Amino acid sequence: MTQPCQERFLAPMTEAPAPARRADRLVRLIALLRDGRLHRAEDLAARLGVTPRTIYRDMDRLIAGGVPIAGRRGLGYRATADVTLPPLNLTLAELEALHIGLSVVAEGGEAELRDAARSLSARIDAVLPEDRSQPAAGWGFSTYPLPDAARGFRHMPQLRAAVRARQKLDLRMEEGPRHVLRPLRLGYWGRVWLLTGWSETAQAFAELRADRIAALRVLPQLFTEEPGKTLADMAREGGG
Repeated sequence: MTQPCQERFLAPMTEAPAPARRADRLVRLIALLRDGRLHRAEDLAARLGVTPRTIYRDMDRLIAGGVPIAGRRGLGYRATADVTLPPLNLTLAELEALHIGLSVVAEGGEAELRDAARSLSARIDAVLPEDRSQPAAGWGFSTYPLPDAARGFRHMPQLRAAVRARQKLDLRMEEGPRHVLRPLRLGYWGRVWLLTGWSETAQAFAELRADRIAALRVLPQLFTEEPGKTLADMAREGGG
C-alpha cells in the first residue's frame, strides 16, 4: 500500500480523500483546528476520509499529548489560545517555547540535565489547571503522539533565515516529492514544526513537517510577493 505524502496541498476537494495513516492524520487535524473555530467531528471526518469514531480517538490522543484542544464528543472541538500556569499567565507561544527547550534537553542533554528536565516537567504538570479534559503526564518533554516531531529542531536556523530573507529552498522530504519552495511562514503548533510556503514544483501551497525534511539546500534566488502566492491568498483558500 502506497503511503501518502507528508505535505498538504491546498486544492479544492471534490470528494473525500483516502484515509491517511494516523501520524499524518493528526498533523492534518492540528492544521484544521488552528483557526480557533468549533469543528464537528462529522465535518472533520468528511475532510479526512475517516469515520467520526476515528476522529474521537484522534482527539483523545491529541488532548492526552498536551495539544491545546477543548471540546467533547457531540459538541465539537476547537483550539484554545492560552494556557494559564499560576502564578504566571503564559501565552500559548510562551508555553510551547518552554516545551521546546525541555524537549531538546531531555533528548540530547547530559544525564543530570535530562533528570532536571523530567523534574521540571512534573512540576509544570502539577500546577496546570485541574479542569483540563485529561491530564498530560510528563507534559514538558513528551512529544506523544508525534514522537519524531522534535527532530525538526535541527533545521530551525536555516528555515528561519530563509523565511526572513525570502530566499528559496530546495527541500527533499523523507517521503513524497522534492520541492523548490518559497518559504512564507515557520510555525510551531501542537508539537509539530510546520513550514508553510508556495511550492514552485507543485504550483500549490504546501505545509511541510520540518521533522520530515531529509535534505535542505538554501538556493541563491530570492523571491518577492506575487498575486496568488502569498499567505493572504492561502488564507482565502481556506488553508490558514
